[in-house]
Amino acid sequence: MSSLAYVVSLLLEFFVYLLIAQAIMSWLLAFNVVNYRNQFVRMIWEFLARITEPLLRPIRRILPSFGGIDLSPLVLILIIIFLQRAVLYPLMTGRSVSLW
Repeated sequence: MSSLAYVVSLLLEFFVYLLIAQAIMSWLLAFNVVNYRNQFVRMIWEFLARITEPLLRPIRRILPSFGGIDLSPLVLILIIIFLQRAVLYPLMTGRSVSLW
């Protein structure tokens, strides 16, 4: 069971990196640092959007509008960290649940 929990934890950690990359990419596109018309940029953006949007969309529906600031990636990262510490870490180590 601990090896499966370890693999799931690694996948969740990789997903956090994808969320961070998507947030940085959105800033670069918003401030015209990179051009969306570039095929490589568009390919990366569409890949990140297809991977992250299915989980971010429900969070965006729940969160109130903050005037152009999207906090849904931060909320999803916090949820992932909670899952790793409250569920997966105890499965990997055999210890009881401790959030601190």
